[in-house]
Amino acid sequence: MEEHQKGPASSFVRKYGVDRLVYFEEYPLYADAIRRETSLKRWKRTWKLALIEQHNPDWDEEKNYAVFGKCNNPNYHGHNYEMDVKITGEPGADTGYVIDLKFLSELIKENVLEKLDHKNLNLDVPEFAHLNPTVENIAMVIYEILRSKIDKKLDLQIRLYETPKNFAEYPAS
Repeated sequence: MEEHQKGPASSFVRKYGVDRLVYFEEYPLYADAIRRETSLKRWKRTWKLALIEQHNPDWDEEKNYAVFGKCNNPNYHGHNYEMDVKITGEPGADTGYVIDLKFLSELIKENVLEKLDHKNLNLDVPEFAHLNPTVENIAMVIYEILRSKIDKKLDLQIRLYETPKNFAEYPAS
């Protein structure tokens, strides 16, 4: 942390051009810090847009919903997406947060997941009525949705994975 306060001192800081600390945790015992670092490295992207085709046209909507739950939709297109939302900025002096992660989590749930999850993007989401839902366009739409709800002094970037190796970032870095 001292390096971040006094300027780029280490080779890592110089090499990667780190000019601000986004998040910091302190532990009294070295072993606790190692355990925490290990648990962080195990985190996975949790925001999935799982689109699975499950609908029986011979059943009414009530029975389809009872059997398939929210996976029931006659208009499905099957892709699974994983999303990273990157927020950067200066931590608040009063909280130490760049952004409250609970707030961000709720924003994503209410404005992205509820809007896009288990939907046929072409038919069920107005933003894609005349826009091809490529991974690039989906990332841009998500960015626009969240940008309007996040403090303008914070930088926002969306990384949307269509496969583990194929993704789009918006805005591009």
